Amino acid sequence: MNKLISTLQALSSKKERTIIGLMSGTSLDGLDMALCKISGSGTSTEARVEAFTSANYDSETLRLLRAVAFRDAISQIDLAIANDYLGRLYARFILEAISNWGLQVSSIDAIASHGQTVFHAPSRLHGRPGYPNATLQIVDGDHIAWHTGILTVCDFRQKHVAAGGEGAPLAAYGDWLLFSKPGVNRVMLNIGGIANFTWLPGRESGNAPFSMDTGPGNTLIDAAIREYYPHLSFDDGGRIGASGNIHHELLSILKQHQYFRKDPPKTCGPEDFDPGFIKRSVQESDGVTPADLVATLTALTAETIAASVKAYTSSGEVNELLVSGGGVHNQFLMSLLAGLLPGYKVTSSADIGLDPDSKEALIFAVLANETLAGDGVPFQADDNAMEKLSLGKLCTPW
Repeated sequence: MNKLISTLQALSSKKERTIIGLMSGTSLDGLDMALCKISGSGTSTEARVEAFTSANYDSETLRLLRAVAFRDAISQIDLAIANDYLGRLYARFILEAISNWGLQVSSIDAIASHGQTVFHAPSRLHGRPGYPNATLQIVDGDHIAWHTGILTVCDFRQKHVAAGGEGAPLAAYGDWLLFSKPGVNRVMLNIGGIANFTWLPGRESGNAPFSMDTGPGNTLIDAAIREYYPHLSFDDGGRIGASGNIHHELLSILKQHQYFRKDPPKTCGPEDFDPGFIKRSVQESDGVTPADLVATLTALTAETIAASVKAYTSSGEVNELLVSGGGVHNQFLMSLLAGLLPGYKVTSSADIGLDPDSKEALIFAVLANETLAGDGVPFQADDNAMEKLSLGKLCTPW
């Protein structure tokens, strides 16, 4: 029997699989690695995070990433190098983590690599008639597989785009597989560089989960911090934002961005909300201090999240709104959200035993598990019939 087929057959028949989920988001701050134990598939999926760690990028890796990510004009040499170099860097990070966890490489069944998004261009953004939605993630899975010796599932977003989607937010499928619970109405909100939520009504349904990007999460806040507080990379705990005053004229200008007027399904990225957007908006308003700018950008994140959540749910039907991602640590942002969403019980995902920092890495481990042992996730593009998608490509270590 073909080696790949026999490997997959053995994996799919295992009672429990050990999968390392990887996530490097739009914040470009490092690689998250979650050691996950997963059993079952589909709505019978059960998963837990056994260990979690993050590896920070050094200055040269950051320089390379910032040279190719979310820019219209880039060096093709930088892009080609980054794709392969990051695969080898990920492999080194993974092997170090496995060693630190006291494990052997042979105990890991698979790696689930989201890769690094360098450009997200749904048709709404590129505006070119006749061309499909587009998204590009680098970090080649063959390099990870070869240098770790572990089967790697990667490039999850392309099948979604091929089927007519925008390639995001894929967290919705992991949310549906893991956290949809009969009788419990949940909103799963993730605040990374971009914020997105999944609505999980507590009733049995074979439909694809409702999910959308609400707009900026931390990306604009982080950009302002790097500009005006160069010794920092983010607003730790939201202290700078809390020290400033919300500039309501500027906030109103920021909220005029066309993305907020579009109906779902919709996704976005730093391509929509870049430092240039901040500068143009500031120029249209009265002067603003750095602390007031951070406060205002934090309010933009909170108000656009709240508006989107309230547009598609109501406080009377939502039992809990669980927040994950880096934004959960911004206490100023969390307090604004709680004030804007009375009755929603805004709280950290830690309240249900889910580490908010490891959630996205866990989600991609679950999606890899579904590819290896399940039937796929439900997807419906426009008015087409419901389909099942198997997300991710397989890269062998031989």
